[in-house]
Amino acid sequence: MKERLEQIKNCALQAIESASSMDELNEVKVRYLGKKGELSQLLKGMKNVAPEERPKVGQMVNDARQLIEAGFDKEKELIFKKIREEKMKREVIDVTLPGTKVNVGHRHPNQIAQEDLERVFIGMGYEVVEGPEVEYDRYNFELLNIPADHPAKDEQDTFYITKDILLRTQTSSVQARIMETGRMPIRVVSPGRVFRSDEVDATHSPSFHQFEGLVVDKNITFADLKGTLQQWAQEFFGPETKVKFRPHHFPFTEPSAEVDVSCFKCGGKGCRMCKGSGWIEILGCGMVHPKVLADCGIDPEEYSGFAFGIGLERVTMLKYEIDDMRLLYENDARFLKQF
Repeated sequence: MKERLEQIKNCALQAIESASSMDELNEVKVRYLGKKGELSQLLKGMKNVAPEERPKVGQMVNDARQLIEAGFDKEKELIFKKIREEKMKREVIDVTLPGTKVNVGHRHPNQIAQEDLERVFIGMGYEVVEGPEVEYDRYNFELLNIPADHPAKDEQDTFYITKDILLRTQTSSVQARIMETGRMPIRVVSPGRVFRSDEVDATHSPSFHQFEGLVVDKNITFADLKGTLQQWAQEFFGPETKVKFRPHHFPFTEPSAEVDVSCFKCGGKGCRMCKGSGWIEILGCGMVHPKVLADCGIDPEEYSGFAFGIGLERVTMLKYEIDDMRLLYENDARFLKQF
């Protein structure tokens, strides 16, 4: 039986390697791993094996199955990669991108700002991750140290679908999901749409976008946070940009801060954009609260981290001097053609 098992394993791996399409690959999988496949038939012959040898033979069969499945998964990825590459060669238009040069002549300003943000943070070693817009209360609030009686959980601010399911109010829920995996170190940014029960006006909308970042590793300090945001501000707004941190409170960070950048229009001298102060409030940040780390299964005695959140529409409006947020959503071609 051992020789037969080795023969089946080798034949299966050769067949997997020679498969040139998913149909052929699936046929190989059924032939060797299906209910009536070669390995299943081999197991049916266990009655001819001495009782004391059956556990050993069974383990050998399981090892062979795992090896074949690993080969199948590897080959599947190679085939999918080949399919994607061929598709990319055929397609000139990427229909997944809103506001591309092909369909309206220009890109949406939000898209430009998000790509600029991603470029800066990817250059600093961050990974871009996304998560569901319909979220559990656990990830949107509980794991972020926002208890049941916190004002942010009031139905006037949050769109609830059920008692435990809602439209996410922040992309911090993605950070909670990432931390819960326990894979270290963490260096991610999470852009995405969020929802809050706000009245529509020049600076508010019930649907808008956030761009949040999270770093968790050993020996992370507030100095790392300050250096990161200084680097981002200088690359995004200009090399002469300065940053200023003001104490604040967020339930998921401790200590917390609001961050201002020196006005990139007047250089800090004072103008209409910065309301004469020379500074523009730009984002919130802080060190990840030890309770948040612990609730997500991370030892706060061993690891520390920082988080920050940027309003995508806010930086878009500042960068392009847009004075009404509603212009970003009205799909007016006259407005979009400016970008």
